[in-house]
Amino acid sequence: MKRSTQNALYHLLPVAAWLLAAGGIVLWVLFSAVPVHYSLLLPALLSLIAVLIIRRIPRHSASEEQCFQAALLIGVASYWLPTVLFLLIPIWGYLIYQNLFGMRPFSASLIGLALVAAWAAVLVYTGIIANPWAHFFATENAWGWIPTGAILTAWLISTIVRQTLRVR
Repeated sequence: MKRSTQNALYHLLPVAAWLLAAGGIVLWVLFSAVPVHYSLLLPALLSLIAVLIIRRIPRHSASEEQCFQAALLIGVASYWLPTVLFLLIPIWGYLIYQNLFGMRPFSASLIGLALVAAWAAVLVYTGIIANPWAHFFATENAWGWIPTGAILTAWLISTIVRQTLRVR
């Protein structure tokens, strides 16, 4: 492959992936038979930020703070999309793959989730927020995976393309 072709693909393929994700979300919003709540875009953005925080951990360094932050963001995102908590499993898998996972990062992520759970318990008890976790696997919650899946898939495709086509 020529260097100019590689350079063009390096820049255009991630843009195409993000445009496809944005187009899919817009089409879902426009043509969905189910009423779309724009708050379903918030878990997608929070989970993307959590993944970006984890992805930026340098090799051979401590990852407790980043695990705490990612778990905190995913815990907050679980208010709108409760099943987003399952994203912690691939994050832990990535940390194991990078040799950054141990008891301390695992504990830090559990502490982040516990902090969100404690605040949520107080807010639910006082009646400030409703309890979305009572219906964890409700079908109306599944619609939130369309923007979340689209954004995380676009990020994954753009990351793979950038790693594969990197000019050395």
